[in-house]
Amino acid sequence: MRKKILTACLLNLLLFASAFGHDLFLKPDSFFAKVNQKISISVMNGTFQRSEGAVSFARLTDASVVAPSGVRTNPKEADFTKNSTTAFLNLVPSEAGNYVVGLSTMWRKNSLKAAEFNEYLTLEGIPDILENRKRDKELEIDGRYRYSKYVKTILQVGGEQTDSYKTALGYAVEMIPQANPYKLKKGNSIEILCLKDGKPLVGQTVLTGYESGGKLAAEKAIRSDARGIIKIKLDAAGKWYAKFINMVKIDDPKLNYESKWATLTFEIK
Repeated sequence: MRKKILTACLLNLLLFASAFGHDLFLKPDSFFAKVNQKISISVMNGTFQRSEGAVSFARLTDASVVAPSGVRTNPKEADFTKNSTTAFLNLVPSEAGNYVVGLSTMWRKNSLKAAEFNEYLTLEGIPDILENRKRDKELEIDGRYRYSKYVKTILQVGGEQTDSYKTALGYAVEMIPQANPYKLKKGNSIEILCLKDGKPLVGQTVLTGYESGGKLAAEKAIRSDARGIIKIKLDAAGKWYAKFINMVKIDDPKLNYESKWATLTFEIK
C-alpha cells in the first residue's frame, strides 16, 4: 500500500512538472572531443538528466555552430537524428579549440490555472512576477503566456583553447561566460553575462546546478548584478548548467505574459 501511495505521488509530481513545460539543454555525452571525432549532442527537452520528447527540426528558428576560427555554420535537418524521447545534433569538428553550439525555438503558448501558475513562478525562479501579482492583487488570475527558448553549449575540441567561447549568437536572451570554462577547475569561480536583446539583463534570477558522478546537485539561485553578471562558484567537477526565464507582462487580449528561456552548459574537469 505504501509503495502504491509513493508511486502515485511521484506520478502526480511528474504530471505537475509536465504541465509547466520543459527545460531545454544541449548536453553531449562528453564536452571534450578530438578533432574529426563525431560529437552527438543530446537536445534535452525535459530536465538536465531526462528528455521527455524529441524536439523537431521544424520547431527551430536557428541552429548554429561557431568554430574556433569564428566561422559560423548552420546545421541542416540531416545533421539531426532522434529517438522517441531525444533529438541529437551530430557534428564532426575539424578545428582544435572551443566550439559554441546554439539552438532557438519558435514561440509556443501555454496556460495554467492561477494556483498552478503561482507555483510555477516559484519553482522556475521567477519571483518578481509573483511579487507583482501579489502587489496588483492578481493571484487569482490564470497565467496565459507564450514562450520561446534559446540554448547554448560550449565544447572543448583537442588541447587548444580559443576566445571563440565568448561568441554571442545574437539570440533574444543569451548567456556569455566571461572566462573560458575549460581553463578553470573545481574550486574556481566563473562570471557569466546575461543578455536580453543584446543588452545586460540586470536583476535576473538565474538557477545553476551540475551533474557529477551521475547525480544532480541541488540548484542554486543567483541574481545578476548591475552589469548583468552572475558569479558561480564551481564547487565540483562535472557537467554544469545555468538557466533563466525572463518573463514580462504583455498587453494582449489572449495572453498576459511572455517568457524567454535561456540555458548554457559546459563541463569542468
